Amino acid sequence: MSRRLSFVAALCAAIVVSCASTLVAQEPAASPVAPTLDKGDQAWMLVSSALVLFMTAPGLALFYGGLVRKKNVLGVMMQCFFLMGLMTVLWAIYGYSLAFGGTAGQEGYSPWIGNTEYLFLQNVHGEMKDGVQTFPLEGTISRLTHMLFQGMFFIITPALICGAFAERMKFSTMVVFSIIWGTVVYCPLCHWVWDGGILAFGSKFALLDGKTGALDFAGGTVVHISSGASALVCALVMGKRLGYGHNPMPPHNLTYTVIGAAMLWFGWFGFNGGSALASTHLAASAFAVTHLAAAAGALSWPIVEWFKGGKPTVLGACSGAVAGLVCITPASGFVQPMPALLMGAVAGVVCLFACSTLKSMFKYDDSLDAFGVHGVGGTLGAVLTGVFATEAVADQALFPGKLGLLEGGPVLVPQILAALITWGFAVVVTFVLLKILDATMGLRVAQNDEVQGLDYSQHGEEGYIFI
Repeated sequence: MSRRLSFVAALCAAIVVSCASTLVAQEPAASPVAPTLDKGDQAWMLVSSALVLFMTAPGLALFYGGLVRKKNVLGVMMQCFFLMGLMTVLWAIYGYSLAFGGTAGQEGYSPWIGNTEYLFLQNVHGEMKDGVQTFPLEGTISRLTHMLFQGMFFIITPALICGAFAERMKFSTMVVFSIIWGTVVYCPLCHWVWDGGILAFGSKFALLDGKTGALDFAGGTVVHISSGASALVCALVMGKRLGYGHNPMPPHNLTYTVIGAAMLWFGWFGFNGGSALASTHLAASAFAVTHLAAAAGALSWPIVEWFKGGKPTVLGACSGAVAGLVCITPASGFVQPMPALLMGAVAGVVCLFACSTLKSMFKYDDSLDAFGVHGVGGTLGAVLTGVFATEAVADQALFPGKLGLLEGGPVLVPQILAALITWGFAVVVTFVLLKILDATMGLRVAQNDEVQGLDYSQHGEEGYIFI
């Protein structure tokens, strides 16, 4: 009897399991879930936006302000602060639309430049539809937050160029130069790399290879190579400061520079970590490698100075940290910690060579080494990204398969080609723009104004008043 009962119980259980399986199998497939706002991602991106803005002023303003002579400290700070306002307004009116307008594959999309979709921030801020308040999204964050975050990059990039022509460009010319440069250089490059354009990884429009493209997580090509290459052109076209090579021109306040460098290091966590566009493991990874590369650069530059000249300098430590940060920027979403340490250390040494030996060899006056750090460091970072990028770190939904040379991936050659295209585009456009401005407005202040200093001659103020 007990055997029969056991058999019946087992048979009933099998029938129940079979029916349940059939019911599950017959359930309709779940429909795709529409993207929704993630409060954690939104919070991280708002903080990151503030961190990147913090990099321009007070960060870059103090870093550059300490490096110039005291008669020009307000001039360079004004450039940074004024650009915070100017570039923000341009970004809201048309810059964001030129950089990110349009979606690849949809009508009206161009791989060369954005369309008019977001002019005057239409389709960006919230609106009412049928009595319901709606907010457009970019992934899991609001499009308004995406616009703010990307706009901070638009601010700092032309501000970096100011280091090349510090102490000698007219303020009015600087304003017009920044407006046009941001419009015709930055916005197209941003669209090419980050919005599915001709340099974008995996883009069907890619000039390089439809299966690969530029790996630029946070701005190696878009920000640092473009600004560094343009900085070199500015230094060459404008010529040297009066007395350069004959009169001493030491930094007037290295205390400012140290504080500014520390602020840049701090803000860079938003620059790179925020470029994950979400509060994820990828953001943590980018945060970590950013810190490690900066630390390695802060050691390698002064250590080389120590061996060569007997003394490690404070300026060398600050410059090395920034060089490490620049180098890791394109790679921050693609490399592991130990390669990041190596990249930062190499950047410190290579950028030291560019800012000392190379500059002395060719005798150009890159006042605050914008080219030596950002142009050289950004190019080095783009190339080394092609070496060390790994599928173990990269977002597989966007960058599937093997990437860097060390794991047998294909991206090294496209990285080099993307860097060369960025160099060529930035150099040619900047040269033409400077020549036009020189013929119409004039690039340099008058000789007497340069001797007097830009603080007073351009702004009627003085940074220091001794009573």
